[in-house]
Amino acid sequence: MKTYLDLLEHVMRTGSDRGDRTGTGTRSVFGYQMRFDLSEGFPLLTTKKLHIKSIVYELLWFLRGETNVRWLQERGVKIWDEWADENGDLGPVYGSQWRSWPDGYGGAIDQIKLLVRGIKNNPNSRRHLVTAWNPAEVDAMALPPCHCLFQFYVADGKLSCQLYQRSADIFLGVPFNIASYALLTHMVAHVTGLRVGEFIHTFGDAHLYANHFEQARIQLQRTPGTLPKLEILNQRAELDDFVYEDFKFADYRAAPSIKAPISV
Repeated sequence: MKTYLDLLEHVMRTGSDRGDRTGTGTRSVFGYQMRFDLSEGFPLLTTKKLHIKSIVYELLWFLRGETNVRWLQERGVKIWDEWADENGDLGPVYGSQWRSWPDGYGGAIDQIKLLVRGIKNNPNSRRHLVTAWNPAEVDAMALPPCHCLFQFYVADGKLSCQLYQRSADIFLGVPFNIASYALLTHMVAHVTGLRVGEFIHTFGDAHLYANHFEQARIQLQRTPGTLPKLEILNQRAELDDFVYEDFKFADYRAAPSIKAPISV
């Protein structure tokens, strides 16, 4: 995925060195966009191996409306553990906002259900939006949403998705985010009878942590390989019906993983 390596190189070469909340320090740019044609292959990084299990289960966890890490831990996924409290709770994070946004009248709004219904019934609408940024609840979240808004677009029988990410950990987080929203686009296309179009990834603050510079240099020396193909193995009518075993990433071959510390 040269598109991703171009982002890494751009930030390393032109970014501003700044302080940050974690105290680690970053090099960042403000405002950047990547585009991926999903018909050309599934955008899983090939210049370092990604943990597919974590990517898939995290997305299913979001779609279940879960906000406790226990469900992930039971499936061997620990990517949210650093932010959970002693009971495994994270507060009203992504799953809560996607599936049960408080409506102000004692009820809740299921944004995902409304999204799928809207794409099916009114594909040309410009309102196919889901947001996780809830100002009334953001302070109660263990980690405010980084990938905070996404919009779907239907044209010529194809479904495209654009994500706005306010804060992006380029080395550790962004490869997961690309794969997660590409997978979501495939899933929504599947249940709405559409083909996949593009995934467009738009950033606010796109940053490399100072303790990831060497890892980024290693990755930039590697040559991208051929992208895998996503196969959805079972017919599903609803997003809630999907399970981990429904997905096969055929011919995924990647360079070895590159370890890097997480800044919490």
